[in-house]
Amino acid sequence: MFKDKKILITGGTGSLGTALTKRLLQEDVDTIRIYSRDEWKQTQMESDLREDRLRFLIGDVREKERLSRALEDIDIAIHAAALKHVPVAEYNPFEAVKTNVLGAQNLIECCIDNQVDVALAISTDKAVSPLNTYGATKLLMERLFVSKDYSSFRHKIKTMCVRYGNVLGSRGSVVPTFVNQILTGKKITITDESMTRFNITMNQSVDLVLRALEKKISGSILVPKLKSYRIEDLKDAIIEIFGANNEYEKINPRPGEKFHEVLINHHEIRNAYELDNDYVLFDKENIFLNQAEASFLKSANFKDQYSSDKVPLLTKDELKKILLDENLIPK
Repeated sequence: MFKDKKILITGGTGSLGTALTKRLLQEDVDTIRIYSRDEWKQTQMESDLREDRLRFLIGDVREKERLSRALEDIDIAIHAAALKHVPVAEYNPFEAVKTNVLGAQNLIECCIDNQVDVALAISTDKAVSPLNTYGATKLLMERLFVSKDYSSFRHKIKTMCVRYGNVLGSRGSVVPTFVNQILTGKKITITDESMTRFNITMNQSVDLVLRALEKKISGSILVPKLKSYRIEDLKDAIIEIFGANNEYEKINPRPGEKFHEVLINHHEIRNAYELDNDYVLFDKENIFLNQAEASFLKSANFKDQYSSDKVPLLTKDELKKILLDENLIPK
């Protein structure tokens, strides 16, 4: 699938971009262009990977001219760049619009101008019935990527999204926060013990992106089938791994924070179809599928929205195994 392909990853120095780059370098790709604003992370990444097939380009998705130049001769564009810190987006709402919405439109238009074959965007559970600025901007990004206009016969490009929640152990997530609090002897801060979150590791998120690129269902959103965990069980699992006895205290929820994660809401169920490992969302009335593409789809049998409180929960022991297997706990 990736043999001799030229790939560009926006936000390529982030957690997902780095993991995706490492996985793609195991394939027979021609070139991977890392497009981001952070020169220090680019320098670190270049030094760590030492790979001739990597190219590093400084640029912002807000800058259309630079982005278009970066996309010359590219076959596949993966859009991972975003302003994604919820409180920052709340305080700087139009800056989030500039990057997450206008930046996404810039990418799509530049991909069309450069005859890119496939453009895939990374979305989030916060785009589902959004309660905050970040989620609202990512919802608009999704709508841009699944618009039927881009998958019409006028353009060869296929545009699509993947949607999932916070990656376990990623920068800014709850695992490194708990770990740091335990190591420094502080109280563990927790919003509510009964909160649930979908469980997805970095390896699983990379697998999801690769599956979406393999299926290439234009105008679709691919959502993984996942288990979930309670925040209290995750806290207890980490404490037991360390053999710690830290106390914990409740704190107020962050602006726009949800009690449970939702990946498919009530209104999307009618456009949800089931694959082996994923659900796929798209409007059959507006998306062209040939017979081969349509043959593997069946309607998803949801009785309620796809929410982290309505799927099987991981046990504390299962969480401990995942944390250790994924090297998310420092030795």
